[in-house]
Parts: sequence; C-alpha cells; structure tokens
Amino acid sequence: MRKSWIAAFTILAVAALLIPATPFFSPRNGTNRETPKSIPFSATKEHKLKLAELQHDMDGTALLMTSESAKDFRQVLMASGQSAKSASDRIQSLMKEHSHFSYVNWRTTGKTIHRGSIPSDKNGTAKAYLKVAEDKLRNGAGYESKPFTAASGSRYVVIGVPDANHKGAGMLGVIKHDIVKQVEQHQKRNLRLIPYPAEGNYRIESVAPNSTRDITVRNGEDNGNASHYHVRDVVVHFASRPGEADMEKIKRDVNAESIQQIGDTYVFRSKTLETEGLMQYFKANWKPEYTEPHYLYLTNETTEATIVPNDTLYSQYQWNLPSIQAEHGWTVSKGDEGVIIAVLDTGVQSNHPDLKDKLIKGTNIVNTGSDPDDDVGHGTHVAGIIGASVNNGEGVAGVSWYNKIMPVKVLDSSGAGSTYSVAQGIIWAVDNGAKVINMSLGNYAQADFLHDAIKYAYERDVVLIAASGNDNTERPGYPAAYPEVFAVAATDNNKGKASFSNYGDYIDVAAPGDSIASTYPGSQYAALSGTSMASPHVAALAGLIRSVNPDLSNEEVMEIMRVSAKDLGTEGKDNYFGYGEIDLDKALHAATSYGGALQTFPQKVKRRLEQIGS
Repeated sequence: MRKSWIAAFTILAVAALLIPATPFFSPRNGTNRETPKSIPFSATKEHKLKLAELQHDMDGTALLMTSESAKDFRQVLMASGQSAKSASDRIQSLMKEHSHFSYVNWRTTGKTIHRGSIPSDKNGTAKAYLKVAEDKLRNGAGYESKPFTAASGSRYVVIGVPDANHKGAGMLGVIKHDIVKQVEQHQKRNLRLIPYPAEGNYRIESVAPNSTRDITVRNGEDNGNASHYHVRDVVVHFASRPGEADMEKIKRDVNAESIQQIGDTYVFRSKTLETEGLMQYFKANWKPEYTEPHYLYLTNETTEATIVPNDTLYSQYQWNLPSIQAEHGWTVSKGDEGVIIAVLDTGVQSNHPDLKDKLIKGTNIVNTGSDPDDDVGHGTHVAGIIGASVNNGEGVAGVSWYNKIMPVKVLDSSGAGSTYSVAQGIIWAVDNGAKVINMSLGNYAQADFLHDAIKYAYERDVVLIAASGNDNTERPGYPAAYPEVFAVAATDNNKGKASFSNYGDYIDVAAPGDSIASTYPGSQYAALSGTSMASPHVAALAGLIRSVNPDLSNEEVMEIMRVSAKDLGTEGKDNYFGYGEIDLDKALHAATSYGGALQTFPQKVKRRLEQIGS
C-alpha cells in the first residue's frame, strides 16, 4: 500500500543529515523556516531522508530506554536505603514488570544483591563493561556502555547508577535493547523502506480506485503507487438483501470459503475465483449498488498559568506537548472519563504501567473472542500519545489526563487489516460509546464499504480523525480524505512540514509527528515518527473539547480545531498544514465560550468559497 502509516517515521531536515549530534527531543536550532516549496523529492533523496529518520528514531528509542532504566534504579536506591531486604523485594518486582532487565546488581557497603543472569558473549564484553561500571560507582560516578551483541543475537547495554546518599553504593544493570531492533523493523515497513506487506494473502495493485490491474512492487518506493487487496475476496453491497435461496446459489457459484456481513454489505471469499472474476460475476448476475476489492489498510502563545507534569521523560523528551500549547491548555481542561476515545489499531498493551488505568473494555476484530492485545507496537504507541497517565512519575505524559481509551484491534500481527475489519471496528466503537475515533491507518483506494461505516459514525455524532500518510505525496489517502473525516498532516519540531507527510487540499490541520516519545509493548517506551503519531494528538484534543463542552456536535468540534490552529506556511489554509498546527489552549478556550453555529459561520463560508475557487 503506501509507504506509511502504521507508525511511520518522520524525515529529518537536511541539516540533520549533516549534524548528527543535534539533540533528539528538542527543537532543532535553525533559522528561518521557509514555506514548503519543492515538496516532491527524488526517490533517491526521499530514501536517504527516510534512512536518516529511521536512525534518528532508533537512537531516540535507545536513549529513552536507558533514561527510563536509570530512573527505575534511582527509585529502588531511594526507597531501599541500606536495607538489603527492601532492595531485594523491589528489584524482584522491577524485573517481573520489566523483562528487559536481564541482570541487576545492587551494592552498598559490605552488601550486594544479584538478580538475573549476565548474557554470554564471545569476548566477555558484558563482564568487562560491568567491571568498568563497578569502578565508576566506587567513585560516585554513573556509567553507560556502548551497545553490544550477545551470543543470543540480542542487543544490550550496561548502566551504572550511583546512590546519591551513600558514596560507593549504587546499582549496575545489563539492559536488553531489543526494542531498538523492533523499532527498526517496524519503521522500515511503516516508512515503506521495504515492500510491505509481502505478497501472499494480498495482491499488490494499481492505486486507481477499484482497479484490478497488477503492478510490480520491487522496493519500498514502489509502494507509494500501490494499494493492496485480498486476492480471493470481493465486497458487495446489494440493493436489497439476498434471501436464503439466493445466498445458497451465490455460495455454489463462487465456491465460497467464507462470508462476512455488515448490514446489506457482504465480503465473499472464494476458494477458487480471484477478485476480478468475482466482481464480474456479481455485476453480471446481481446488479449490486457497488462491488469492489477487499482493500487492505495499514498502520499510518500568551504567557499564562501552565502545568508541567512530573512524568520522568516529559521535560527532556516530549517536545511535542509544549509545541501544541498543552501546558496552557491543561489549565482549561484535562479531559473527562465519560468521553471515550477509540483507537482503531494493532491493539494496546493492557498492563503497561502508563496505560493500565486509562483503558476500558475494547474488542478484537482480527481474532474474535481474544483480548485486543498489541502484537506490533503501533497501537500502544498511539494510545500513549492520547492518554498515557500524567503526573504519575512514570514514563511519558499523554495529551489527555482523564479521557478513557477504547482499544479496538483491527490490524493483525503484520500491521495490516482489511476494510471489513476497519469498518466493523468503527461500528463496534460507535455502538459501545466512543465519542472520538482515531485511525492511524489508511490506503489510497476509496472503498465504499468503509465509507458506509464512516457515514454511520458521522451521522451518530462521532468525531473521526485519520492520518494522511507518509509518502510525501499529494495523492488523497483514505479514510483521511473522506469528507466526514478530519485529516491530519505531520509537523517536525521546528514547526515545518515533516518531510514524509502527505499533503493536499483535504488536509484539515497538522500536529507533531517527528520522533514522538510514547509507550511501547513490554512496558517500554519508544520514539516513532509519522502521521500515525500526529493523528492521536488531534484525537486527544477532540476528546478534551468534548469534555469541556459536551453539547458540541462533531462538526462543531472539528470547526473549532480548524479555526484555533496556529497558521503555518502560506497565509491561510494550504495543502501542507491545512489550517495550521493544533493549539490546545486556543481550542479549549474557544470550546468553553462556544455559542453555537453562528460563531463559526464566517469561517465556514470562507472555507466553502476557498473550496469552490480551488
């Protein structure tokens, strides 16, 4: 499909290619940001930029992991004092919750505790680094080794954290960094640096809507002009629902393996016929309202009172929240548990310490009857951006403090899901109380089947938010480009267009998407980039707006987010930022004083005139 969305990454500015020492999570210094000009890069340049962003996200993730691990060690040292018994209990609990702690050594005067095992490697690297760390601790200094690879193939680092209150005491640890490899593979797919998904159950297709003309996908770049569908599936929307006898005839005629249904729309899977033949059969014999391939979707300032969270990674790494004026906006609203935000994605780690108190019952569309657990990482990261627990002294802060998150697993372990699963997920979320739905996923093919589900949600007053995609293309991506959906592009930490971000006249707003720190499976934290990361910032804002003013309609919520956005690029709405980057403070103040449709009527008229004139 396209290059992007599950979690995709941002592309660094060209300066980042030349100055690799630039800090990861603070605005990159520089100068005057110009309006985006030559947006379409050559394939070679785009590939180089994406490789740079990939490395940026890997390095950022390693930094997050090491920082969080050191924080955990400091907490054990402060809580245990000189008590070996207390230290032993706390280390045992820590290692049970965090499987990436392979070996921990707590030491004070005359006492030492060892837990776990030192990974073996050919050159004894782990033991050598531990010896250096031990020497550093004796002198009251901290330590972090270079990454090394053990005999098992896993990546590790050794860290040493001194006890601030007892000279010569502290903790040593060997920390598994396999999360960096996971992020590398994850982001290679999501940025379409490699062909994705692999052929097998899916047919690589021309992007022309409802086309069944094959193209060859040889590399990641080719994905930018491809969409995917299930090779023996067809979606059929009947003018009137077939009776029992008709369904039996259809089953025989198409040699049906399975049939799925939502309302008058069916997904037929044949044991023998491919999509083109199935479409011809239904058009010739049943005169449906539409029939189409079963497409696959992938994972895509005034000075006033402020609130600065105490989450350990916030101040150093979360540039994105101050950028959208979250610290000011939280003085207006921190959210409401009654306003539910559904995350249609790969699932969410239910027991992540930064998320477990924010989740409500969800569903697994991919494997019915199973919990919506995350077997990819994307959904957990998206959920953390929306609502990681704030002010709990743990990890990162989410945009919303109190809105509950509903995990709806519509993407499988490869990070892909069909229009059926996404449509079913939308309907389930609406029927179970979601007021906002985030969709960090997409495809370049329009699917009437999915559009029907989107209309179902929109007509029931749900705010639908979607990522635009990460191919740096003007080609409209869906569901973001449907008129009922609020489309989000990505900005970098200099308020410039993220190089990978899709663009076009359908973009509503932009939000941060460059190396965003958030939650990740294994009770860990990772830095990922992409419009997949930008979209949940906007979904969380929609949840905050609906919390502060529950009487607003979905269209009113969307209009407030448009008119309150900070204008970027050329004056007024443009194809790269839409109406600009979201501003929590202005949006929430606008929502509290919103007096009805007349308040935004002038902006709506202006926007309509712009559409007519374009």
